Amino acid sequence: MPHDPHHAARARSFDSVAAQYAASRPGYPPQLFDAIEEAAGRSLKGARTLDVGAGTGIATRLLAARGAQVIAVEPGAGMAAQLRADLPGIPLVRAVGDALPFPDTAAFDVVCYAQAWHWTDPARSVPEAMRVLRPGGALALWWNIPYRETGWAADQEARLARRLPGYDRHRVTDDPDALFRRHGLRSAFRAAEWTRPVPLDTHLAMLGSHSQLAVVAPATAAAILEDERTALLDAFPDGIVQEEYGVDLTVTLCPAVPS
Repeated sequence: MPHDPHHAARARSFDSVAAQYAASRPGYPPQLFDAIEEAAGRSLKGARTLDVGAGTGIATRLLAARGAQVIAVEPGAGMAAQLRADLPGIPLVRAVGDALPFPDTAAFDVVCYAQAWHWTDPARSVPEAMRVLRPGGALALWWNIPYRETGWAADQEARLARRLPGYDRHRVTDDPDALFRRHGLRSAFRAAEWTRPVPLDTHLAMLGSHSQLAVVAPATAAAILEDERTALLDAFPDGIVQEEYGVDLTVTLCPAVPS
């Protein structure tokens, strides 16, 4: 689903920063998984779960910790290698959500996209998710959305927008609720809020793992991040950055087979 001329390059860029991505990207708060269970109408414990666009396994690990029986799906070689190194006990399939390599229908209770739906073509990924879900199974999409409306975060947003052509705030995707309605599906929306205090170096590594910075020349990225270091030390002289997030979650259920 190309959103800009550099979409494919941005999608591939994560392989070059996989270790950095695994070490610096935020996880997800427990209330997110509570909300998934509420919307899905079942516990994640024992649920046959597909984590599509699993990346380095940040969500995979948390789903498994809730007792889900997880299979990770990740197309990128670098990201998949990092996931294998970090989570050797999790089954991993190299594939994309637009063409899931599972011949059986109704194979899964839950299909998840954590921070990954915007890299798919919904015209293909929605039918694929519905195909592999059992009737009544749940498709769950979620994103960590940084709060960047005021204060230091808004200032950082403005600096990055000035220096990175085509910079976007977070995900680039259709509204999931409208998308599901076009496919005749109903969705339930939930949100969680949380704060992650991290050392400045972790925050800068997290920024550097985003595709907008991963695709520019290394010297350009280094200069941008060094300027961010200077600016953030003014805002956080103790060197601990308070990252604030809202988690957007959309869940839709696979239609039941008519009796």
